[in-house]
Amino acid sequence: MKRKDALALDRVDPFAKKRKLFKLPKGKIYLDGNSLGVLPKASIVRVKHLVEVEWGQDLITSWNKHGWWNLPQVIGDKIAKLVGAPPNSVAVADTISVNLFKVLSAAVALRPQRSVVLSDSGNFPSDLYVAQGLSQFMDGKVELKIVEPKQIINAISDEVAVVMLTETDYRSAYRHDMQAITAKAHCVGALIIWDLAHSAGAVPIDLMACDADFAVGCTYKYLNGGPGAQAFLFVNPRLQPSAVPALVGWWGHVKPFAFSTDFEPADGVRRFQSGTQGMINMVALDAAMDAWKGVSMERLYSKAVKQCAMFTELVEQQCGEFGVTLYGNRDFHQRGSHVCLQHEQAYAVIQALISRGVVGDFRTPNLMRFGFTPLYTSYVDVFDAAQHLYEVLSKRLWNRKKFSNKQSVT
Repeated sequence: MKRKDALALDRVDPFAKKRKLFKLPKGKIYLDGNSLGVLPKASIVRVKHLVEVEWGQDLITSWNKHGWWNLPQVIGDKIAKLVGAPPNSVAVADTISVNLFKVLSAAVALRPQRSVVLSDSGNFPSDLYVAQGLSQFMDGKVELKIVEPKQIINAISDEVAVVMLTETDYRSAYRHDMQAITAKAHCVGALIIWDLAHSAGAVPIDLMACDADFAVGCTYKYLNGGPGAQAFLFVNPRLQPSAVPALVGWWGHVKPFAFSTDFEPADGVRRFQSGTQGMINMVALDAAMDAWKGVSMERLYSKAVKQCAMFTELVEQQCGEFGVTLYGNRDFHQRGSHVCLQHEQAYAVIQALISRGVVGDFRTPNLMRFGFTPLYTSYVDVFDAAQHLYEVLSKRLWNRKKFSNKQSVT
């Protein structure tokens, strides 16, 4: 492929106009939207209005006047459309870890005669920590069992209370078969929780079609909600009357302004809200969701598959002799929207690329990760990033002391 071929693809890209909705820094090729999405221009306007008018002038009346109180459900319904969930089944609040504790504790309570929470070694470590913490909190009445990703379906037995998995692996981009695994869990009477951190806004998801019980996900990656933006959680409508989390708060009370000393859970997914949410981040996320109007996740994923395959092919053609190999499955239709490459000097190579305006990230021990966010990543971005990687490797530009000094965030 030549650069002119990439330009030709950009001219017929159905998402080319979406790129204009984002504030993309000049001179940078941003391939880390799977860690932090870029800034939507609409969020700038919305946050400015909140600070200057809603907070600055209307103050506490904005909870009613500007709809702050209902934003967790309003945004939740917008996210629901992207993950195949019905209205009133998704709420936005807190972080993935906090939301996972909520749904995991609720799920375990629904299966009191079972003792195993099943997960895999490809799961994001924070999810495993949450399960370990819950086990300690419950004095070992539930235990976390971890197996290899491809062993999951055979490890689901009638001892399992909850299967807890990340749909898209944060390193290899391997995608679990949600339909098959959920069906197996239900067949033996277990519940399932899906973490959609690297899936929501990147790949087609249909939570109701596979009858998922619970799900969590973040909004600061592909959904572009901003650093530390609130996460979301999903509770299947059939479980909403019976599922109650261990972590509750006044926002999840049936009558929050009655200020009762006893907790009574609200109806539906609202009971999974706990405390007051930060509205600056919340309105930024609400504005960011407008970019998804009219977006087909199937068409979006089709572009992601093409870009991941294109990048990998270019890198293997030009950089294979320098010790770069693909990490993960070669079937891009079974992967998420990022590519990990292995190299013995991965950290230094990433730092050298960043110094040239190509932003990816490093994952221990030797992985270079590049995220392709089809709403704003162009095919020329993909082509040029591969060329920069070739330059860094062929000229050993990574071999400078400053590129080996590891920073706090990698």
